[in-house]
Amino acid sequence: MKPVTLNTLKDLKRRGEKMTCLTAYDYSFASLLDRAGIDMIMVGDSLGMVIQGHETTLPVSVADMVYHTRCVTRGVQRALVIADMPFMSYQESPQRALACAGRLMQKGGAQVVKLEGGEAMAETVRFLVERGIPVCAHLGLTPQSVHQLGGYRVQGKEATSAERIQHDAKILQQAGASLLVLEAVPTELAKAITADVSMTTIGIGAGPHCDAQVLVLHDMLGVYPRPSPKFSKNFMSGATDIEAAIKAYIVAVKTGTFPGAEHSFHSA
Repeated sequence: MKPVTLNTLKDLKRRGEKMTCLTAYDYSFASLLDRAGIDMIMVGDSLGMVIQGHETTLPVSVADMVYHTRCVTRGVQRALVIADMPFMSYQESPQRALACAGRLMQKGGAQVVKLEGGEAMAETVRFLVERGIPVCAHLGLTPQSVHQLGGYRVQGKEATSAERIQHDAKILQQAGASLLVLEAVPTELAKAITADVSMTTIGIGAGPHCDAQVLVLHDMLGVYPRPSPKFSKNFMSGATDIEAAIKAYIVAVKTGTFPGAEHSFHSA
């Protein structure tokens, strides 16, 4: 099968076909996901929690991300690999972001880098894109801002905050972002943004209307020892093995049966 590229995702969005994404942090799981037919693999800084055992993603370093991205890309032949830029690797300046993104691509093999934040990050997104680095933006619940947000809380439920997220999405698209993760936002808001932008939207706790869905691998396999969020689902339940669980996830997303109402949030 041909490798998935940003152009592939654009074509799928244009045709209204749902896309799939899961996190991975090592060679073995990346190989399995790729073989199962996942469209995108995200090397998330969620590894700080599910791999390293931290309470948040904040302790994750650039060196951690490069290492795990390199492990993942060795196991991938088809899927598009997106690597998170960890806390304080891009907030200081566009130049700092360029140096860190360069490491993730050159040393780690990432094809896209992901950073969190709205309009304040537009200059950095533009700086990276103009230098040939594809960017995935991230709005809604931004885990690196967990302390500022007062915890892992749904964002955009009130009209003013929803308008701000919609505004930020447009600004980030204008800055050149190719993809947009929407995390823990009302399904109505995610639907409006997905219809309003040409970027591929990737939902996690954002309802069924995003172009693609992503879950943390350890949540959807039921192996993370701490409670999983409402928007996740244990696909190992009833599956014969891990590969069967992953294929069940792919089918559920492609056919629109996941996420369901029980995995979604709504506006106030």
